[in-house]
Amino acid sequence: MTEYPTTELNKVKRGPKRANYEVDTVYSILDDAFLCHIGYVFKGKAIVIPTAYCRKEDKIYIHGSLKNRMMLSLLEAGDASLTVTHLDGLVLARSAFHHSANYRSVTVFGEVRRVDDPIQKMEALACILNHMVPGHWDHVRQPNEKEFNATLVLEISIDTASAKIRAEGVNDELQDYKLPIWAGVVPIKQVAFDAISDKEMLDGVEVPSTVLKYIENNK
Repeated sequence: MTEYPTTELNKVKRGPKRANYEVDTVYSILDDAFLCHIGYVFKGKAIVIPTAYCRKEDKIYIHGSLKNRMMLSLLEAGDASLTVTHLDGLVLARSAFHHSANYRSVTVFGEVRRVDDPIQKMEALACILNHMVPGHWDHVRQPNEKEFNATLVLEISIDTASAKIRAEGVNDELQDYKLPIWAGVVPIKQVAFDAISDKEMLDGVEVPSTVLKYIENNK
């Protein structure tokens, strides 16, 4: 199985036994979410914000306005780092010290490129929307010329990455197992509820099949 080389940049130093450098594992964690957190520097200050994304092969695409300071800062820097995290459970130990969480996370490092080719740019925008709700691009009004020209799309190459995963129970001190204190795991997942149609919806317009399928798959 293909792995990213372990370097000073992507090496997991805290909890290395939970590190995973397999490309397929990294892709799987990225594909199970559509919100990432990106770090950048603006006027000497470090800032981290969430943004929607999609992955296509070994590239990640994000979008924003032409004046978006994060997008412009990333372009100026020429490289980026982003993270994705899934919270899968609360690990409640007998001791406060050993409380933890089960999770799957990925950190990506790569070069940043502006997408100017109109076809590739439109494909990237469709990719981002379809990453939220698969197939939904075909059920919306697509960007007009003004909207399209006002949107900046960036491509971040997945040059290297690392995953970190915890999927286990409580790890208490041996002497604490004799204490009359409850311990265990509370599983957590993100769920979708029934869609709420916009109050200005025209009569006869039904919820698209893509939305209904998304809800069914994420109950």
